[in-house]
This record gives sequence, C-alpha cells and structure tokens, in this order.
Amino acid sequence: MYCIIVQTRLKPGTRERFLEAMLPNAEASVREEPGCHAFDVIEDRDEPDLIHLYEIYTDQQALVAHKETSHYKESRAIVNELIAEQKVIRADVLAMNPER
Repeated sequence: MYCIIVQTRLKPGTRERFLEAMLPNAEASVREEPGCHAFDVIEDRDEPDLIHLYEIYTDQQALVAHKETSHYKESRAIVNELIAEQKVIRADVLAMNPER
C-alpha cells in the first residue's frame, strides 16, 4: 500500500472554503475509487489553518488515477488558491489497523 500525508497551511480566513471543497473530495475518493482505502482530513488543534490529509492507496498508480477523477479536479480548482504552502510525505504502509 502507498500513503501520502499532505500538510497544507492555508491562507488566513480560507479554512471554511477549503473544507467545503476538500471534505466532499475525500468522501468521494473512498466511496468511488477502488484504489483509495483511506482519505482522512485532519485539523491541527493548535493551528486551525494547518490541515493534514492522510491518504492510503493500493499503489502509486491508484494515486495517479485519483488525480484524474472529477471530484479531485473540482476540489483542486477551488483549493489551489487557498493554499499558502504545502508539503507532501510519501510513504509505504507497513500495517493497517482494521475497523473496530
């Protein structure tokens, strides 16, 4: 499995617009993409303008396919202008814990 952790620092005052675009994208990714196993949107407790995306895909090709979906493209058209800076960590998943 392939994982990316995207750390996104938002421009001041853009959090709500970002979430309005990102939350539906995350939900659609897990619901509609067989290669997307997790897409969590996480807000930093100390810095509300710092959002982390935790995404798990079958492999790197599934991430490439994700970036071709309409929900991804629609969300990126909105969120790109809201981002002050972004950092991506790429990793291999060693273990996934099952749902309880």
